Amino acid sequence: MTKNPSRAPSGVPPVTAADRPDPDLSFTAFHQMNRASYVRYAETYLRHRQDAEEAVDSTFEQLLRTWDQVLLTENPAAYAWTIMRNKVIDHGRARNRRPPLIDDAAFDTVALRDAVDPIGQITESLALFRALRQLTDRQQDVMVMTYLQGMNATEVGTVLGMSSATVRSTVRHSLRRLREILGPDRTMEGQQR
Repeated sequence: MTKNPSRAPSGVPPVTAADRPDPDLSFTAFHQMNRASYVRYAETYLRHRQDAEEAVDSTFEQLLRTWDQVLLTENPAAYAWTIMRNKVIDHGRARNRRPPLIDDAAFDTVALRDAVDPIGQITESLALFRALRQLTDRQQDVMVMTYLQGMNATEVGTVLGMSSATVRSTVRHSLRRLREILGPDRTMEGQQR
């Protein structure tokens, strides 16, 4: 009995180049799935829609040039996120703006909307900004997306390339670290308990 060379020993045909997903199609899908979230995140830091779109477009141009290699990484979404985050930082620096890691004004805008005591809220916010800067990049990203952009754990996980459980764990650890820095009487929202 001769073996059929087109079949693997298990009876399953071997994977050929023609069987693999079209890289152009996978890139297009990735772009469509993530562009809006990337722009929203970039705009949070760069504070100008056009700058945010330029940084994100630059990210996707780089990803497209290296898409085959991106697909070979352990976690393409996380890899792409790192590139995007670095492009946002570079874009902010190129525009002679403050380093866009945690932009105080972006948080102030959200916090001041409903503030009863705007001066007190600014003081609280400044303490929170300083504390947020002490978190890791990943913790900062998760906290910004969760609390500033109002994304749920599934949405954050999809964008950052991590599970919802990892996002929730990161939020818990970040809040614990913020409480250590700020003191136990403060929450992420800056309110006294």
